[in-house]
Amino acid sequence: MEKQVRLAAVGDNCIDFYDRTGEAYPGGNPVNVAVYTVRMGGCASYTGVVGSDDFGELMRRAIAEKGVDVSHLRTEEGATAVTHVELDERGDRVLGDYDEGVMEHFALTEEDLDFLAGHDLVVSGLWGRVEGALPRLKERGVEIAFDFADKPLGDIAQAALPWTDYAFFSNDGEDEAALQAFLRKVVALGPKVAVVTRGEAGSLAYDGKAFYRGAIVPCHVEDTMGAGDSYIAGFLFGAMRGEDIPRCMELGAKSSAVTLGYFGAW
Repeated sequence: MEKQVRLAAVGDNCIDFYDRTGEAYPGGNPVNVAVYTVRMGGCASYTGVVGSDDFGELMRRAIAEKGVDVSHLRTEEGATAVTHVELDERGDRVLGDYDEGVMEHFALTEEDLDFLAGHDLVVSGLWGRVEGALPRLKERGVEIAFDFADKPLGDIAQAALPWTDYAFFSNDGEDEAALQAFLRKVVALGPKVAVVTRGEAGSLAYDGKAFYRGAIVPCHVEDTMGAGDSYIAGFLFGAMRGEDIPRCMELGAKSSAVTLGYFGAW
């Protein structure tokens, strides 16, 4: 019998608002990872804050309908975070202004930390405003994953990396030699595994001993929104079940291929 995994996503959520069409899709890096984890058969919760506006109600309802535990999703007076989105001629998303809303002042409580520590793994990212709480999560013995996106080794990374077990980055512009050197620097700062997703070039991972290359799963691309988060969810789903790194990378690529085939993150 396969292990039932339990992931805690914490940090930012936002409405992806497509300015051209007026469509609004719930999303945000940790939220997406939680939804995709449930899609693969795992259990997931989301801890964060939404505003008292209609978008906040949409976010809460949509996440819950996907089977994610929202018992620690707070509602505060104000606006829910919104990211403005356009699509280019290739279908790639182009992110515009980000209105942070009530997420600007989000902070974890002690009760939140205890709740998160009851999971197999906690995942957050650059805009989650939780990097300062990571030492207290590690004190509670929980593994931590963090998505640094395309912002390598800035202030947030310096604060988060010593407490991070699985570090994720995106970079589809540099060659493999440069990325290998980068991943060596990352792992030296604390993570046991560092991964960079490379778009059509697949992914590259390093565990301090060896490099691993992951291929993409060929698929029709409708919209790239959520593709990277899908990869992270697949990789972590495998890691929580004790899979080796190549298998985790394979699960990440398969999860990403599903998301690429439809419009919006989920």
